[in-house]
Amino acid sequence: MSEYQYYEFQAIDRALTEREMKALRALSSRALITPASFANTYSYGDFRGNPAVLMGKYFDAFVYLANWGTREFMLRLPGRLLDLKRLRQFCASEGCQARTKGQNVILSFRSEDPEGGGWEEGEGWLNALVPLRADLLRGDFRAVYLGWLLCAQAEELEADDLEPPPPGLRDLTPPLKSLRTPDLHPQSGGIHGK
Repeated sequence: MSEYQYYEFQAIDRALTEREMKALRALSSRALITPASFANTYSYGDFRGNPAVLMGKYFDAFVYLANWGTREFMLRLPGRLLDLKRLRQFCASEGCQARTKGQNVILSFRSEDPEGGGWEEGEGWLNALVPLRADLLRGDFRAVYLGWLLCAQAEELEADDLEPPPPGLRDLTPPLKSLRTPDLHPQSGGIHGK
């Protein structure tokens, strides 16, 4: 069976410098690199970079998918603009995590489909999910609540963990609908299940 991995990063708050793009080029000779993005598909081999490190240094958004069922979505947010105590209520385990990196918070959503993810192209996923960053910065925590639900669905929570529901779950925005659906993709699903 062929392998498919898709990596895409996006810089939102500032453009990458020529020096930064050169450093990224050293990680991949085939990637499409612009002052605002890095994208590459692998059908053999692996990406030489560490997405968590690159998010801490250069980028504000990231999506990864593999045809064996792994899906990952990350956002980098300015910590001073977030209610970190409230945010951490939702980030209960590997399915939804928040970690501090300097002045920023890296929020990550991850899921594994034990039956494999099938063959689905990754292009377009990140653009559909990036608006969640602005939602979170406005105090809309519905995305991380869906992350908490992912942890509950994967049975990653303790029996005594309390559910921290935010308001507004009846009116999901299109990016929230993309996040909650099975494959994370805006046309065929999202990271969290039906």
